Amino acid sequence: MSVQVETLEKNMAKLTVEVSEDRLEEALQQVYLKQRNMIRVPGFRKGKVPRMMIERMYGPEIFYEDAANRLIRENYGPAADESGLDIVSRAEIDVVQLEKGKPFVFTAEVAVRPEVKLGEYKGVLVSKVDTAVTEEEIDDVIRKEQENNARIITAEDRVIEEGDTAVIDYKGFVDGVAFEGGSDENHALEIGSHTFIDTFEDQLIGKKGGDEVEVNVVFPEEYHAQELAGKPAVFQVKIQEVRIKELPELDDEFAQDVSEFDTMQEYRENIRKDLAKSKEAEAKSAKENEAVSKIVEASEMELPEPMIEMQVDIMLDEFAQRIRYQGLEFEQYLQISGITEEKLKEQIRPDAVKRIQSSLVLEQIVKEENIQTTDEELEQEIERIAGMYRMEADKVKEQMGEEEEKSIRKDYAVQKAVDFILEHAVEE
Repeated sequence: MSVQVETLEKNMAKLTVEVSEDRLEEALQQVYLKQRNMIRVPGFRKGKVPRMMIERMYGPEIFYEDAANRLIRENYGPAADESGLDIVSRAEIDVVQLEKGKPFVFTAEVAVRPEVKLGEYKGVLVSKVDTAVTEEEIDDVIRKEQENNARIITAEDRVIEEGDTAVIDYKGFVDGVAFEGGSDENHALEIGSHTFIDTFEDQLIGKKGGDEVEVNVVFPEEYHAQELAGKPAVFQVKIQEVRIKELPELDDEFAQDVSEFDTMQEYRENIRKDLAKSKEAEAKSAKENEAVSKIVEASEMELPEPMIEMQVDIMLDEFAQRIRYQGLEFEQYLQISGITEEKLKEQIRPDAVKRIQSSLVLEQIVKEENIQTTDEELEQEIERIAGMYRMEADKVKEQMGEEEEKSIRKDYAVQKAVDFILEHAVEE
């Protein structure tokens, strides 16, 4: 195999890879041996047809495509390594020559890591973030915990109020005709949740269990069922019962029930510490993002389009994975949201560009400041990773190859670069 490198505009390059005619012949023979059981020729038993006979009947091109794919998979990686390029995109492959008795030649057009001309990264101005914890914030946490521990009871002879749950039977009509999906029985509807259309929930306020109510609403113009979109509807509603939340008293007994503390005072102090820790982390993250964004704005780099496209695809895959964790297939999400994959990619693109720019800037600072990950820091990071996956650190090391170690060292060095920026940042 031989490799020639041609530098193109906008941080692109083309590799021309030549594979010997002998290796092409071997690949063609390998494909023949794999496929011969699937090819039938009259007068020959299955799997016993000579390659020469197959090529005479169907042309030598019958094995070309699979042989080319085999040789590209086999040679592209070593060719990329041999080129010495820092490749940051998938390769655009083009077969240049594929003919028996001649070398196999293909090209791979790739994006290469762009040069970064750093702006000033020491003394970056960042906004001061208030991390003080207020009594109101502590009260909010306690109030949510109180809500989570509320008992739901049936209220007799009490009218519906905001926040109550009405158990209802309902049937909807448009132009006097019941419509599909417009009825249910014993449906628990939280008033104020806005899960039902228009003012449906508002019209139940002030009613009580046993009441029958006529609810008038209008479907939204962009309603998912087109036959109902924009149309007025009438719902016949029977209120079966009204359920309300009975909140526990906020006393020492409550603190003991929801925490490891004996008194409300101890419980509040622990909440204060947790909130302070959380706000400090959020403030640090906000300062990091602001500082890096300012350095990116002050720096110069030309991003090759394939590099952006690959990052968009990576982020789209991450998004699809999050959707699947929520129990929804990506295709279902696209249907429900009414968005196309291409439109979603357009929305992702600015964040993809920002992520690339931030990474390039931080990696350049690592080089400029000669930031390295020590062996001790590597050990600490492996311990942390092992803890995340509930594994022994030695087991993680056993499964870790050279590339994985290099990746961990690189990521840790980048984080040290972020810390370096913050250490030299100035709050305003």
